[in-house]
Order: sequence, then C-alpha cells, then structure tokens
Amino acid sequence: VIKKHGLKEHFPAAVVDEARHVAQPVSQEEIEKRHDLRDLRMVTIDGEDAKDLDDAVSIEKITGGYRLGVHIADVSHYVREDSKLDKEALARGTSVYLIDKVLPMLPTELSNGICSLTAGQDRLAITCMMDIDNKGKVFKHDIFKSVIHINERMTYTAVNKIITDNDSEMKERYRDLAEDFLLMKELADIIRQERNSRGALDFDFPESKVIVDENSFPVEIKRFERGAGEMLIEDFMIKANETVAEYMYWQEMPLLYRVHEKPEGESLAKLNKVLGVFGYKISENKAEPFVFQKILKEIKGSPEENVISLLVLRSMKHARYLPQELGHFGLASKYYCHFTSPIRRYPDLIVHRVISLVLEGRMNGKKKSSLEARMGKYGEQSTLQEAKAEEAERELVDIKKAQYMQQFIGQEFDARISSVLSFGFFVELPNTVEGLVHISTIADDYYEFNDRAYTLIGTHTGRKFSIGDQVQVQLVSVDVDAAKIDFELV
Repeated sequence: VIKKHGLKEHFPAAVVDEARHVAQPVSQEEIEKRHDLRDLRMVTIDGEDAKDLDDAVSIEKITGGYRLGVHIADVSHYVREDSKLDKEALARGTSVYLIDKVLPMLPTELSNGICSLTAGQDRLAITCMMDIDNKGKVFKHDIFKSVIHINERMTYTAVNKIITDNDSEMKERYRDLAEDFLLMKELADIIRQERNSRGALDFDFPESKVIVDENSFPVEIKRFERGAGEMLIEDFMIKANETVAEYMYWQEMPLLYRVHEKPEGESLAKLNKVLGVFGYKISENKAEPFVFQKILKEIKGSPEENVISLLVLRSMKHARYLPQELGHFGLASKYYCHFTSPIRRYPDLIVHRVISLVLEGRMNGKKKSSLEARMGKYGEQSTLQEAKAEEAERELVDIKKAQYMQQFIGQEFDARISSVLSFGFFVELPNTVEGLVHISTIADDYYEFNDRAYTLIGTHTGRKFSIGDQVQVQLVSVDVDAAKIDFELV
C-alpha cells in the first residue's frame, strides 16, 4: 500500500538532523515572551494509542456561560518556513495512519517529542480562548502564544466512563477533573445544538476498527462507535477552527481555508432521481444545508437510512483547501479553517504560521504578498496528499478485512444489503465487513436492475432485493491482494 500510493516511509538524514537540532526543551527566554498558562488546569483527550498529541482543552464556568480554552501545539515555532523540515512536511502533506503503523508528517523527534503535548511537561502552544454563551455563540475570544503544562493525558475510554457511564471508580481516580468533564459535556451539547440549528449535517456512518496482533495479522474487526468523549473533542475543535478562520478573515490575512462547496448540477440531479423514489426532492435554488439535514433526520432509523445518507454524501463535493473562504457546507459554517492538528496536517501548520506572524507583529506588506502567492500551491498539495492518504488508509483496512475473513470460508452469516447494482448487491456483516453477491449466483430467476429505486427484481417470481434487506449468506471466496470478498445467498 505504501509503495502503490507513493507514500514516504523514511525521512532524509538532513531532515532528521534538523529535527534533532530544533527539538530543544522550552527555554526561560521563550516562556517570558508568552502568556504563562502553566497553572491553568488542562488535559489532552485522545485514543489509547495516539502519540502525536496536538490539542489540549481547559474549561471554566463564567458569568454568562463558559470559558473554553483550546490549546494547540505551537509547531510553527519549531518548523520554520522553507526549512528542510518545512519542505518535507509540505511534500507529505499529512500523517498517514496505517492501522498499526504511522507515517508521520514530521520526524518523531518532533511529532512524538517536543511538539506533542505530553502530560507533566512544559510545552509551547497557540491558545484560542473562547467565552461561549448558553446558546453556543462565542461572544468574546482571544488568540495568543502560550506556555502550558498538561495535568493529565486522558483517553476517550476513561472520559466516556465518567460522562456517560457515571463510573464511580473512574470518577474517584480523576476526582480533581471529573467536574471539568461534566462541564465539558454540558458545553459540547450546547455547541452541537447550535451547529445543528444552523443546518450542519451529521453523517453517522459506521467506522471499522481493525485489531491486529504483533505480526500485523487481523485478529478482530469491529464496529467503532463514537462516544460522548470523541464527540466533545470534535465539537470543541470545530468551534476553535471557526473562531480562528473568522478572526483571520476580518484581519484580511492570507489563509488556507477548509472549503466544502454545495452540491449542484448533475450530482444534485442524480441525487434527486433516487430521493424521488422515497418521496423527497431538493431543488437547485434550495440546496441549503438545513434542507439536506431535514431529510437525514427524517430517514434516521429507517431501512434506507444508510443508502440515502451515502447518496447525499456522494452528491457533495470533496472538502478541499483553498485561499478563498467559500464556506463549509457540511458544517453550515461561513468561515472554516484547520487550526487544531499542526503536528499531522500541513494546512494547520500554515494557519499557525500566519497567526504567529500577526501576533508577533511581523506581518508586513512584503510578507503578506509572498504568502498570498504561495497559498494556492499549499492548498493544492495538501488536498492532493490528503486524498492519497485517505485512499491508502481505506485500502489497507479493506485488505485486512479480507485477510481476516479468509478463515471463515464456507461459513454462513446474517447480513444486510448495503448497496444494489446492476451486477448484484453488496452485503454488510455486523462487524462492517462488506462483500459482493454476484447476480450470476442468484439462480432462482432472471433479475432486472431498477436504477431509480436501487432494487433487483425477479422477472417471474417478483422477488425483490433492496437496500436494508436482511439476507443470509455464505462466504465463498476471498482475494486478499484485491481486497475482494464474495458471498452467495443461502
């Protein structure tokens, strides 16, 4: 997968040398230039196996609402413009997560070292401090360079036990922080509600988690569920991204925006063809986020939920990085950028670089036009590398699923039809594994494909296969290299 997608596995020696050279402990001199937040109680919340910790959060109750601090590793302090590290990071564009192997954007000296927000260590950060009212609106914010000291490295699992399961053992273990987590959950719900009221789309597709042994062999495939902890961090990061993007927009600074344009033309027409079958239609002049959101809400829990969600998603353009603020359709957001993951995404590093220049008063006319001239190139390269990484990550998951399923050839499974095509239908098992039932193997009739309703109908018996139907299948063959899994109806 690494070779096929032309991903970079190793760093050139010169880049590693430069990383070692810049990875110096935080100096007293640097601390004195920054807001000292080392006494502010804050935590990182990540998955168990994460090592590149970009973001920390802090919270307090204030008059009129909440004060949310989003503290992001100040990577731009270490990775200077046009340095060897910078050029290598731009070439990579993003870190790639290949199940049990990470191809980081920056050498581990930085990504898992001095830039990573390790608990109990002084770290340099850029802080976005937001005062948020009880309706989820930011009524005051401040963006500044800081030095921070993380109190605790939390995992989603532990946080979920506290805020969802009310687990007394966990609450006791983190008794100094438990109240903070409950307050965070309270604020996250308000922020999410505010986003929903604007029309933001929340696609809840099942994600797969592949568990591998020490030889990278898959031992379990399971459905990955987002808990309240995961969603809370997502809500806080989106809020910080919006706040930074809007602030920089009004400062008229060159920036890389995260842009998601609305569906139109042919893709909307194709979507409407299918929506029509279920009694929905979206007219070209009404293609606003809340119209899509309403449909997604109405189909929730229905057999066709997955197919309509998928078709709605496919009708949309892919989000990309651009120097113009064209808004983010899916988030129903007017200004949006990526600010919260500079260790693993190049656009975030660029946003940090611009913020630093502004905060340090070093943004002059010459610097501004030089950055404006480069933003387009930065955006194109980042968009390209992101697509490459996503494809590689997805492909590896598919290969691992096939590897895992090999041991079950001949066995029978309960499955659900996930999509119907002219040549057969795909089924999904409860553990998210998908495979094809080819039309040639359904021998009881001659089946015709209805491309409007996405169904296969037997010409003699009238037997119908449609999305969401439960079927019983037998696993007949697996091709690991091609990541192909074939089933037949029982």
